[in-house]
Amino acid sequence: MRKLSEYLSHFFIYHYLKLAFRVVLFVSALVLYIVSRVEGSELPFGEIGAHPVFWAFWWICLAAGMILRLFPSKLETIGCQKQLKRNYVPISDEKPSLTSWRATFTLTVCWIALNLVFGVLYFTDVFDAGILMLISFAYGICDIVCILFFCPIRDWFLKNKCCADCRIYNWDYAMMFTPFIFIPHPYTWSLLGMSLVLLVVWEVMYKLYPERFAKNTNGSLACQNCKEQPCRHKKRIQRILKSGKEKLAKLSWWKQK
Repeated sequence: MRKLSEYLSHFFIYHYLKLAFRVVLFVSALVLYIVSRVEGSELPFGEIGAHPVFWAFWWICLAAGMILRLFPSKLETIGCQKQLKRNYVPISDEKPSLTSWRATFTLTVCWIALNLVFGVLYFTDVFDAGILMLISFAYGICDIVCILFFCPIRDWFLKNKCCADCRIYNWDYAMMFTPFIFIPHPYTWSLLGMSLVLLVVWEVMYKLYPERFAKNTNGSLACQNCKEQPCRHKKRIQRILKSGKEKLAKLSWWKQK
């Protein structure tokens, strides 16, 4: 039997807590939004929109997460810290094997196009600021789902093997806050600005030190050196889901008899 620590490592505890926080944030905002619309409030999230303490807490939590990314941290995975010199373990003089720029470009265009659609819907009054905020909160949930369970960006666009060598790991906050570009407010634009700083730092390091981002040149990204092993966790979840489907199928077959 596997040790409990293999299932409850600091990596998974941290990310499950982040997932729980973002789910609570989204559900709370969704309920507040629905209530405010039923009551005919002019504020997207009802009276709570007038209380700065709630939004200040929300802003601090998200800003702290981005600041944490700029410095070495035991909480964060190697995937978002491979640009740091301390995490570079040279193993080869080969040319770094990096994700195709075409794949990255295609993903970028698709992401911009998707959010431009939301922008158009906002400026034509189909969506309001509350809907854009909810979309951003939903993006935050999807971000953690990609790490813990299933990542369509990896499987459909970038084709990288795992999170450790993900080309756009530190793009996550910028992608999460993309809808904020349409919502001029100190909280929204400051978070968007911080996320863009994080993205620019990542891209500069990628340009200057590409060897730190490739598995064939950076030993810290090798599977045998991976402490988090998110791939193994995803496969375990997939096995559990597959087993559950098989049991449901057998149960359905038995009832039909």
